[in-house]
Formats: sequence, structure tokens, C-alpha cells
Amino acid sequence: MEIRVSPTRMELLRLKKRHAMAVRGHKLLKDKLDELMKQFLELVRRDRDLREQIDAKLGEAFRGFLIARGAMSAAAVDAALMYPKETVSLKAGQRHIMNVAVPSLEWTFEHEGDATNIYPYGFAYTSTELDTAIRLLSEAMPGLVELAEVEKAVELLGDEIEKTRRRVNALEYVLIPSLERSIKYITMKLDEAERGNLTRLMKVKEIVRERGA
Repeated sequence: MEIRVSPTRMELLRLKKRHAMAVRGHKLLKDKLDELMKQFLELVRRDRDLREQIDAKLGEAFRGFLIARGAMSAAAVDAALMYPKETVSLKAGQRHIMNVAVPSLEWTFEHEGDATNIYPYGFAYTSTELDTAIRLLSEAMPGLVELAEVEKAVELLGDEIEKTRRRVNALEYVLIPSLERSIKYITMKLDEAERGNLTRLMKVKEIVRERGA
């Protein structure tokens, strides 16, 4: 990126101010990028931990369902799960991380009847594996909601990091070096003009001195 300039003192002053702003902006963006990366890595670690926990619980729950389907008829399993006693209410909002809007999810369980009893069936005609699967799914729900929130935040922060990095690189490797070259060019031209004026002035003085003699 080359900036076309006129080698004047006014232009030099304007470019120096622009250069100072670019350097200050680069520092601010670099600080923002560092903080974004810090927040991003924390979220990635949280995402990994949550996914390991959720995968383990869901894996056990699905194994429980499979065993229950082996111990019970498909019709019996379907009948037991036909009328769930719990429903989930989810409220979506926003929070900000370094001016990046990320989702904030609030969830609540609504129980029918006894809040401590999560099973939508009696225990006389069901297997313990089905009970375990239902319990594990209920325990996994908070983690699933948080995992959805964290993964979306990771995605949005990743996009913002990429945009900020491009801006930092554009300032560091394109705009600031171009401004510095332009400032150096104008300074060199002004110095040449000043030396030329000084040389002409000395010649004029010499001519005036010779005529006076």
C-alpha cells in the first residue's frame, strides 16, 4: 500500500499525526486480540470439559436405553416414556465478552406433581436400566444447555479474533510501514530543499559580496 503525498511540511505534519493514531490503534487492537485469545482459550477448555462429561453421561444413558429395550418390549418402553413429568423452559439472552455479544441461556425445569420424582412411570413394570437412563438424561440437561452456550460463544469469539487479527496485521505490515516510508520520503525531500535553499543563499551572498567589492 503506497500513499501518494506532496512533499510539504503540512503533509508531513498530517502524516505524523496519522502515524501516531495508527500506532495507538495497533496497540489497542493488539491488547484486545490478546484478551480475546485469553477468553477464547478459557472457553475452549470449558467446552472440552463439558463435552467429555456430557458424552460420558449420554453414552451411559443410551446404553441403559438399549439394555431396557432388551429387557422390556418396545411397546412397554414407549408407553413408559409417553407422558414425561418434566418440561424444560429455555430463555435466550445475551452477554458481552470484549464487546462481542454471545448467547446467555437460562433454563428451568417444570415438574408435574412431586418435584423429586423425575420418572414418568411406576416402577412395577420397568427395568432399573431405564431408571438409570432417565436419571442420567435429567442430570445431563444443565450441561447440554451450558455446552450449547459455550460452543456458540467459542464460534463467535473465533470470528472476532480472526477479524481483529486481520486489522492488526493490516496496521502492522501495511499501513504503518507505508506511513513511515512516506514520512521518510517527505523528510528527505524537505531536507534536500533546505540544503538547496541554503546553497542558493550562500551563492547569492557570494555574488553580492563580489559586486560590493
